[in-house]
Amino acid sequence: MERRNPGKTSPAKGGTREERLKAALKANMARRKAQARARAAQQPAAGDDAPGQDQQNE
Repeated sequence: MERRNPGKTSPAKGGTREERLKAALKANMARRKAQARARAAQQPAAGDDAPGQDQQNE
């Protein structure tokens, strides 16, 4: 009996490992950018600081 490529399996549907990692990284970066945009939208503008805002976390 012949063995072909012992220990190796055929590539998954998503392609090679490198392609899967590239796609995962792209999705992760998109999520991080969306989170950063959401945080930036929640923060007040530079001149709109209300008095006592520094003490919110106390």
